[in-house]
Amino acid sequence: MEWLGFTRRERRASFILLIIILSVTGARYMIPAQKMTIEEIPVEIRDTINKYVPASRTPGTVPAYIKKSVREQKPLIDINTCDSASLEALPGIGPVLSARIIKYRNLLGGFADVDQLREVYGLPEETFTLISGRIFADSSAVRKINVNSADYRQLIRLPYFERYEVASILKYRELNGKISGMSVLVDNKLIAPEKVEKIRAYLEFD
Repeated sequence: MEWLGFTRRERRASFILLIIILSVTGARYMIPAQKMTIEEIPVEIRDTINKYVPASRTPGTVPAYIKKSVREQKPLIDINTCDSASLEALPGIGPVLSARIIKYRNLLGGFADVDQLREVYGLPEETFTLISGRIFADSSAVRKINVNSADYRQLIRLPYFERYEVASILKYRELNGKISGMSVLVDNKLIAPEKVEKIRAYLEFD
């Protein structure tokens, strides 16, 4: 006599599915911090499920009644537009560091690269390592300085410039007219060659 109207094959399938459901449910409470997704069930278990699910179901899929939601990934923070509250939500960033980051951002005219956060006073390297995967810098937001029209105050605002370099640029411009590009600044020793990559994103020559 068949048990509750089920065949032996159906009873076996029900037992296997029950074990899987109990295992997944138990793991949820035993390891709460780990992200789990049923879509990543080992191949051998998935094959067993596929063997007993109705033929109308697409092979390789998991029945809806044993799926669970995947936690949403935290969105990346644009360090050129975020406010202090967003920065303080990052690990290791408190009110003091948040204020320094925003102050340095305003001084630069925006971050061209997330690595520039390393230049913020008091930001530990281990903190940068912690947050680097959760931030990005939209370089299109960088405020540029026009080398051919900026005055001393506007040029010295860029922290990568020394006073003598700004004075040299203004003097060269006065004597020779328009500066056509970065190569003119380097070739005429108006700036040090090692500064080119740092300041390139902040200057324009129109």
